[in-house]
Amino acid sequence: MKTEDKNNHAGTGAGAGAAHFLPMKTTSPASSKTARPALSSRRDFLKHSAAAASLLSLPVLSANLARGATAGAGGVTDGLLLGTGAGRLPSRPHEADICVVGGGMAGMCAAISAARRGAKVALMHDRPVLGGNASSEIRQWISGAGTRVRDLQETGIMEEIALENMHGNPKRNFAIWDSILYEKIRFEPNIDLMLNCACCQVAMDGDKIKSVTGYQTTTQTWHTVRAKIHIDCSGDSILAPLSGAEFRAGREAAREFGEEFGVGEADKKTMGMSLLFQVRETGSPVKFTPPKWAYVFKTDADMKNKPHNIHAINTNFYWVELGGEQDGIGDTESIRDELLKIAFGVWDHVKNWCPQKNAETWELEWLGFLPGKRESRRYIGDYMLKQQDVENHPVFDDTIAYGGWQIDDHLPGGFAMDAVDGGRHLRKRRLSEPYNIPFRSIYSKNIGNLMFAGRNISATHVAIATTRVMGTCGILGQAAGTAAWIAVQNNLSPREAGKNKIREIQAALMEDDCFLPHFKRGISPLSRQAELTCDYGDCSNLTNGVDRRVWGMDNGYFGKTNKAVTYTFKKPVKISRVRLVFDSDLNREFTEGNPDGLMTSWVMFHPLSHNKTTFGFPGCMMKSYRVEARTGGEWKTVFETDENYQRLVRLNINVTADAVRFIPLATHMSAKKGNDYGSSVAHLYAFEVS
Repeated sequence: MKTEDKNNHAGTGAGAGAAHFLPMKTTSPASSKTARPALSSRRDFLKHSAAAASLLSLPVLSANLARGATAGAGGVTDGLLLGTGAGRLPSRPHEADICVVGGGMAGMCAAISAARRGAKVALMHDRPVLGGNASSEIRQWISGAGTRVRDLQETGIMEEIALENMHGNPKRNFAIWDSILYEKIRFEPNIDLMLNCACCQVAMDGDKIKSVTGYQTTTQTWHTVRAKIHIDCSGDSILAPLSGAEFRAGREAAREFGEEFGVGEADKKTMGMSLLFQVRETGSPVKFTPPKWAYVFKTDADMKNKPHNIHAINTNFYWVELGGEQDGIGDTESIRDELLKIAFGVWDHVKNWCPQKNAETWELEWLGFLPGKRESRRYIGDYMLKQQDVENHPVFDDTIAYGGWQIDDHLPGGFAMDAVDGGRHLRKRRLSEPYNIPFRSIYSKNIGNLMFAGRNISATHVAIATTRVMGTCGILGQAAGTAAWIAVQNNLSPREAGKNKIREIQAALMEDDCFLPHFKRGISPLSRQAELTCDYGDCSNLTNGVDRRVWGMDNGYFGKTNKAVTYTFKKPVKISRVRLVFDSDLNREFTEGNPDGLMTSWVMFHPLSHNKTTFGFPGCMMKSYRVEARTGGEWKTVFETDENYQRLVRLNINVTADAVRFIPLATHMSAKKGNDYGSSVAHLYAFEVS
């Protein structure tokens, strides 16, 4: 029996008031030695011994211990390590095909997609947990095109992670969520993960990045990564000022691109950052005493009339937001301090001042100390996505991703702006169709081997207001990682790969279950030469190249359990792999749980009514199935499982046969029945052989 494939602001503008900035080239400061201080006391010794310890290699230490070494610089006495420090911290080199800076959803998907295709990837992330804004440190839910528009849920690695969380974390516990993200990266064989490592230096070779260097706080070690292509998924575009890459920060004037939502004169203002908090209804009275330094909001007017219904499961008080009128990078610490005063003041209002008086039994369970950012630096690529592209959705020849979240422009004033009319602090426009994002928007205009994905792509301020959400960022990351590996394989720059290998990039993305609007996935030659039949219904859609319901067409096959779908060949052929795409209920219509919370990653406001439910799992997902091959006139099982929970499945079967068939046995819903009498629906979008 075969196994399942598990890889399942200073600068010069272009004109008066221009919103973009071209940073000056910078060089990394040379490390300088400092005089070693004398160890005049035990306190001085303890202060410096930790740094010295990191400089001693284990083999030397072991040898000294074996010899019973006596006291001395860098030696040991009675097992105690002694040292005076060397005036510098240790360095560790890394060699990679691709270096990804930033481990949010975009960076994770970039690293995973490249690594699974064979690239040696280094991932440098400045936090202890992965996920960026979606991590337990910030807890912003993952939104995307499918959150607002039916049938547009992001698939590929993003849906893989979502299903992993739905299957293994029904209560949406953040410790489990963090562990799921950690597992995806840490145990991917081709990824070299560096957590708690902040990128802060770049070495250049002409117009290319030669290496990036980060400092890891936990080990007091410098890590230098040399790579052929670097992908900036840091959000704040740290590689831009370090490399000299062109970028923008601020809002474009309407006249520059003809955008309806552009401002009268370009400025440096952006969307702000938010601190989120999590609360829960307990069933008994809970008092809340705010910190003395928290702001006091006695009336709704004091709180700028922000909506604060704690029973609304699909809200998260995102409006605890500031920073749009400040430097969203340089002022982050002081902005955080103000947000903390506001956040505690808001909860104080809800508990102690709000006339609704409906929070007596509610408690503050968690409050973040790391703001979630929406916008800062945006790279300039060969193409800048703009408002017209988002609303008119042209089909770019070099499409590599899509979006569909509304234009959701949080105005710079943030919390200070009144919401009395339902949202003066926001400027929105709902979208009803997906828009395409071109490859030219995810590589640098002037740095030859720099790519980027996330909220920092080449787009105007107005366009970023829709592309910035994490569902879209994730599929941009998968596109960047896939394209980077194809470029590396062919010794091409990203720009050259876009010109010469775009069809290969698009084919690889669609093969990995990424949806590209108005593009169809190519069907494998082996599948095309076989006859496709089924014991029930019409299965011809399984080879139509569209692996989801969209634009009113299901594009799938509604079969029945225990009824086979078969490929038959005229003579025995070598079959290496089977590719299956199951229905994972992208609209979450057949998923148990509170319907108001199903399209969000987790719930931040927990009434008792919600606590009595869990997030369910898609009942229509195939749970049990069998794949058989016919050799010598006899059917033999080559793969069988009763614990599937993923949408995209690729099986390595490596057989020579004249027929292969897929037999659905049970969905997650039908498996709960005592007996389904072979009448349960089996819905899938693809069954192919290669």
